[in-house]
Amino acid sequence: MPRVHIDVMLKDEILDPQGQAVERALPQLGYEAISGVRIGKHIELDVGEGVDVAATVEGIAHELLANPVIERYTWRLAEEA
Repeated sequence: MPRVHIDVMLKDEILDPQGQAVERALPQLGYEAISGVRIGKHIELDVGEGVDVAATVEGIAHELLANPVIERYTWRLAEEA
């Protein structure tokens, strides 16, 4: 059964207040040379045998997991251990 990893991120032109808050906090923790922090979602799921993985994952990501107006997504099959 294929395991799929889906990452959903805000588009680059959309402000990321959560990422900005983390970036502002990092110097207080001793991490001075970090910038461009963006926060997103990571989803893992198993796709049943005989199912068109690409079509299924594209549908789920586009219709449910990501808001295509402000977010982009990528997905990949997990590497087998």
